[in-house]
Amino acid sequence: MDVPVAANVLGTIGAVCWSIQLIPQIIINYRRQNTIGLQKSMMLLWAVAGVPLGAYNITGDFNIALQIQPQILTVLSLVTWIQCYHYDDKWSPVKCCIYLSGIGIMLGGIEAGLVHALEEGIKKDRHWPVILMGVVSTILLSAGVLRHYYDIYVHRTVRGISFVFVAIDAAGDVFSLVSVFFQPELDILGMVIYATEFVLWCGVFACGGYFNLIPWVKENMDARKERQLETPNRVRDPLPSQQADQDIQLSRIGSSTSVFRTPSSARSTRVSIRSGD
Repeated sequence: MDVPVAANVLGTIGAVCWSIQLIPQIIINYRRQNTIGLQKSMMLLWAVAGVPLGAYNITGDFNIALQIQPQILTVLSLVTWIQCYHYDDKWSPVKCCIYLSGIGIMLGGIEAGLVHALEEGIKKDRHWPVILMGVVSTILLSAGVLRHYYDIYVHRTVRGISFVFVAIDAAGDVFSLVSVFFQPELDILGMVIYATEFVLWCGVFACGGYFNLIPWVKENMDARKERQLETPNRVRDPLPSQQADQDIQLSRIGSSTSVFRTPSSARSTRVSIRSGD
């Protein structure tokens, strides 16, 4: 396969993953009607990170898929971010739309200005601003995920975040990473951007396995053992109808021992009645 073709194909797959990555999270938020555990700062940091990342990919002349990818990231991150205010802070839909539109237009204008300024700098053989955009986007993306690490540390569980979203995002990072590798010119910083986020998502998966999956498996195993231990005891116990008959008979006697409802107490009661006769 031709290298530019491979870069475009892999970049397109990565862009598709990033296009749908937050959709499972958005759907879960909608179904739960809350975003408890989902970090607002993470979503906002990601939305902002899409601006320098988009400027970096565009001025770096990446394939079209990778140039579009950051724009999709920003839009979906903003939608998820505004859900936090709608469901948890009870913002009205109108207020959410106003904030979402205003911030989206502002970020789009900033990115357009950055692209123009970076292109002018490249014409003058100044490449350090482009590198700076790549570094800034990496820091913002990593900070967003690290904010969730702090929540995991505090609550000792992975909460509020969809593991389907994490898996799709990690897959997008992998395909984008390989796509950068197949670029005509190898871009080390581009590889670092996607590799860093992929490693952080692997850490979230590991935390989910330790704090969520393992306790869940143990709980289910313990519940199964308890059911197995209770089954023989249930076989030895009298049937509900038999127990009811015994209770009725004992209640008719009117003895204080009938409150215990045991065979020995019933036997002693019968003996006392016979001796009384």
